[in-house]
Amino acid sequence: MLKLGVLISGRGTNLQSLIDACAEPDFPARIALVLSNRPDAAGLARAQKAGIAHQVVDHKAYAGREAFERDLDAALRGADIDLVCSAGFMRVLTPWFVKAWWDRQLNIHPSLLPAFRGLHVHEQALAAGVKISGCTVHFVRPEMDAGPILAQAAVPVLADDTPDTLAARVLEAEHKLYPFAVRLIGEGKVQVKDEKVLFRGTDCASPPLFAPANVS
Repeated sequence: MLKLGVLISGRGTNLQSLIDACAEPDFPARIALVLSNRPDAAGLARAQKAGIAHQVVDHKAYAGREAFERDLDAALRGADIDLVCSAGFMRVLTPWFVKAWWDRQLNIHPSLLPAFRGLHVHEQALAAGVKISGCTVHFVRPEMDAGPILAQAAVPVLADDTPDTLAARVLEAEHKLYPFAVRLIGEGKVQVKDEKVLFRGTDCASPPLFAPANVS
């Protein structure tokens, strides 16, 4: 069973989706530690309520990024973490940390990467006029919002969408996608080769998506 370390900075809604998934008897992972870089992160209360070990490693208490990350790394290794899940963790990680957890750290991003990296993702999507948006779980690499793509979920973009309404629809998909992606790893169905994700014994095919779906 995979031992997960979840990194958060805020509300922790994706953390909650992982907590709920890990409560299922057949889920191949459990959360061993929740770490936040912000002492006021609401997600810490979610960990406490679920009886999960949690800790604050406040980046503001450190003179530099690497010193902060070395304590982050030490906490994760102290809990014998197998897989790190960034879930709304609002810190850009140095190449040192990324290499230390190479192919053992996931991130979830609220777009269909490689489109719309960085911040203000939903504003970017609406400005581009795309008809489908969504979210991506990927392995972390030094470049922001890059790395081998593990799983994606698509949602429609509606004509009257605002950044807030689109964000809510994408977030709902995130809560389903992240546990699905972790399950794939926990069941041994994932291999990273030549910076692409390959699947073992898993049929990931699905019907094609059309947007708009029905035009008469």
